[in-house]
Amino acid sequence: MMAVRVQSADFDLSTEMAALRAQDARIGAVVTFVGTVRDMNDGATVAAMELEHYPGMTEQALEKIVAQAGERWPLYGALVVHRVGPLAPLDQIVLVACTAAHRGEAFAACEFIIDYLKTDAPFWKKEQTPDGARWVDARVTDDAALAKWTAHRTGP
Repeated sequence: MMAVRVQSADFDLSTEMAALRAQDARIGAVVTFVGTVRDMNDGATVAAMELEHYPGMTEQALEKIVAQAGERWPLYGALVVHRVGPLAPLDQIVLVACTAAHRGEAFAACEFIIDYLKTDAPFWKKEQTPDGARWVDARVTDDAALAKWTAHRTGP
């Protein structure tokens, strides 16, 4: 199962994992990443965040990222659930989950997907701070994390 969803509603981690693992006895590893809204960013208090996207284009970009992970590692499944709309500190933003026979492939694929989501996925983030609203760009550290995947291929 390779699936991508963009939605405003929250997600339940245990429900999503049960569906991803459903009746697949080949799975020896499940790796998940859940990103949440922080109350601080770049030295400023964040009261709220809003994520915008272009429906259709965003899902297509996420599907391409997941497909690239599937080409690099022998995954049994991958899931990306990304929320959009208004969010508050502590809210879940994104879920990335990968299943494989072994942990190495699952960890690498999960990290690959989140690194690409942080830099290449067409989402626009706006934070509400005491000084007003501001758009959030990818960090230099996000670009550095992405560079390791283009510097050398990992996996098959």
